[in-house]
Amino acid sequence: MHIMEGFLDPIWCAVWFVLAIPFVVLGAKKMIGLVREHPEHKMTVALSGAFIAMLSSLKLPSMTGTSSHPTGTGLSAVLYGVSITSFLALIVLIFQALLLAHGGLTTLGANVFSMGIAGPFMGVLVWALLRRAGQSIPVSIFCGAAIADLFTYVVTALQMTLNHGQSIDAFVNFLTNYAVTQIPLAIIEGILFYMFAVYVLRNKPEIFDMAKTLDLPEKGDDGNEEAAA
Repeated sequence: MHIMEGFLDPIWCAVWFVLAIPFVVLGAKKMIGLVREHPEHKMTVALSGAFIAMLSSLKLPSMTGTSSHPTGTGLSAVLYGVSITSFLALIVLIFQALLLAHGGLTTLGANVFSMGIAGPFMGVLVWALLRRAGQSIPVSIFCGAAIADLFTYVVTALQMTLNHGQSIDAFVNFLTNYAVTQIPLAIIEGILFYMFAVYVLRNKPEIFDMAKTLDLPEKGDDGNEEAAA
């Protein structure tokens, strides 16, 4: 997903920066407010960022100029929302571009938008819908994390299409190339977050008290803990 340096024209680099900056700025402000008012969240924020850094560094070759990998944004998106997730993604992507040659600096706006904004937005939406429908936290976070991963690549395919070809055929071609590796990775990422949610609910369920869906029905069987967000 990390679009490499030089694979987007300057105009598109600028467009994606303009679209991403408001989310990142808002996320930075919310992050500062969160750790000042609720310092007990520092460890959870760090853990959320660690998931993004660790999982998004596990890249597999997918197609020219990009790579396929998990995104790790599911936990951050569910607990803190899209803007804070975009800020965490920015930090991770800068680190990866400078030290791992994974992604680029001119394409940073595009990569933040796809991995830190668009994907998490869809993940939170799916999480919220499933929780309001009475699904358990593990099932909801499985679906939210997997969809966040997949939608990240849908947006990346759109970004590459707008820059190269601007046709339905080009978009389908990019999506097809990604799908071979990304669908299995999204499922694996969903399973990872499912297992993490089960572990947390058994040991520290209050972590999910901060999740971004309010006034949910409580359930008490097989992992559907009272930790409704």
